[in-house]
Amino acid sequence: MNLQSLSIVVPAYNEENRLPNSLDTILAYIADRYDFIEVIVVDDGSRDGTANCVREYARTHPAVRLLQNPGNRGKGYAVRNGMLDAKGEWILFTDADLSSPIEEVAKLFAAATRDNAQVAIGSRALDRSLIGVHQPASREYAGRIFNFVMRAVTGLPFLDTQCGFKLYQAEAAQRIFSKQQLDGFGFDVEDLFIAKQLAIKVVEVPVRWNNVEGTKVSLWNGVDSFLDPLRVRSFHLQGKYKE
Repeated sequence: MNLQSLSIVVPAYNEENRLPNSLDTILAYIADRYDFIEVIVVDDGSRDGTANCVREYARTHPAVRLLQNPGNRGKGYAVRNGMLDAKGEWILFTDADLSSPIEEVAKLFAAATRDNAQVAIGSRALDRSLIGVHQPASREYAGRIFNFVMRAVTGLPFLDTQCGFKLYQAEAAQRIFSKQQLDGFGFDVEDLFIAKQLAIKVVEVPVRWNNVEGTKVSLWNGVDSFLDPLRVRSFHLQGKYKE
């Protein structure tokens, strides 16, 4: 199995300053690597020049295209929008800051191939020696508490659900993201829970990662995300994840 057809989904909110470097890096990496490639930047109602930046790239780089949300709907909404619109046989979503280097996609695909999985998720927790620049200690500690709560509530086994670097086989992405209910930052947990309900195999893969300043996660977002595993359980009881 070869990775010859790839869509890259980049959710973006007020990212005009970071996008040019990130798109340059992505485009340099994908050059002449794939039979089919597209880079979908999903603008989540940005108030800056994010959309115009992407339009400029699209004029000279046919692989790049812009998808716009109807206003600021949240990262989960943006990722779902891009994943369901993607045309590649495999679909990677990556944060706009490229905190996980784009070339780590090869590691995700290799793990998916080896384990016959349809989803491969990047993880900072499996091998913390791969973290070059750490988050502030308070955020790392909060992340570990969140993971403990998430596993207790959902029964998912993963040590890091929140790393913004995940690879989905296209059919699995359609089945999972079409059932996603959450628009905010808890969508990662929900999508992995849906995968479990649909018996879609997921493999967790250690990846290189560097904290990049300029997070869009507010204090309220962080607190509210602790309720998302409970919301996922509620949606499950309501039958929203059934096929």
